This record gives sequence, C-alpha cells and structure tokens, in this order.
Amino acid sequence: MWSTLKRSIAIGAISASLGCAGTDFVRPDVEALKNGQTTYAQVLARMGRPQREGSVIKNDKTMKTAVYVYASAGGKPHRDGVTAARAIGFYFYDGTLVGHEFISSWAEDHTDFDDGKIKDIIKGRTTRAEVTQLLGKPSGSYIFPLVKASTGDAAVYAYQQVKRFTPFSKMLAVVFDAAGTVTDVEFTSAGSRGN
Repeated sequence: MWSTLKRSIAIGAISASLGCAGTDFVRPDVEALKNGQTTYAQVLARMGRPQREGSVIKNDKTMKTAVYVYASAGGKPHRDGVTAARAIGFYFYDGTLVGHEFISSWAEDHTDFDDGKIKDIIKGRTTRAEVTQLLGKPSGSYIFPLVKASTGDAAVYAYQQVKRFTPFSKMLAVVFDAAGTVTDVEFTSAGSRGN
C-alpha cells in the first residue's frame, strides 16, 4: 500500500524537475474523510479523477487504491534542494474508505516528523494523546483491513522527498486498540536525505 504512494510521489517529483507534474490540490479536511463511512464516489466528487488507481492486498482483503500527486520545481519546499511535492492516497474496501495518507514536502503543509521519538512509544502503555504530543497530528489513518484488528485503528505519519533525483521516505503506523492504547508500531524508511 505505502509503496504505491511512494512510487507515485517520486515519479511526480522527478517529473517536476522539468516544471510541474499532476494537478494541484488542497489537502482535504480530515473531518471530511471518515474511515468506514466515506465512499469512493464521494472522494471522486471532492478530488476528481486520480492520477493512479490500483489495488493492494492486506490481511487477505483486496482494496482499491486511488492516488493524487502534485509536484512543482518552482514550489517552496520544506528543505532546501528538495522538489516541492504532495500526494494523497486513499484505500477502499467494498467501496468504502478504510485508510488515507497524505505526504508533503511543501513548506506550508509538510508532513516531516521526528522519527527519533518513535523509541518513546511503548506498546501496551502509550496512549493516542501521548503519541500526538510526541509526533504531532498524524497525516493519515487506517482501519481494518489495513490493520489486523477489526476494532483497532492506526495513526499514520508519512514523509517523502526527492533531492537531486535521490528519493527518501519514511512511514510510521501506530496501531491502537479500542481504548486508545498502542498495540503495534510499524516503521519503515528508505533512501537518503542527501546533502
């Protein structure tokens, strides 16, 4: 699932080194994206046709994906030398939203987070409020089948940048039980931030 969004934003950012790639969009209000309620048709009505569609299998369930990407060589990035890019990926199971993740390297809405603080998240003890206090507001969320437990959900923190054609990405999913206590922490990173 995450790899689809990573590839899309990397391609968009590299293409943008020649100008612009994709159609600009504003990050939708998180309150308008209700996992388990928002439909594929409602996302299309708000966002238009996605640049990429596909599917992903997680926990033996096949989900439809829709990805929107925009990048601009002339945009103001969060870090010097990085191509300003943003992307949002949506995941649908039986036509209903089960997850979304927003990624941005633009200065005004970047999603970079301090991955050095992940060590402070303790399974079975850390709460949702404490995770937010450590890392800030998440840039996405998942429910079943993107998480294993049907009553759980995950806060998603994701960032990607392309600097001089070198991609770097990191993604953290913090899974909570129904009481809001951490049950799992999944972190991946790849590439180099560059100098």
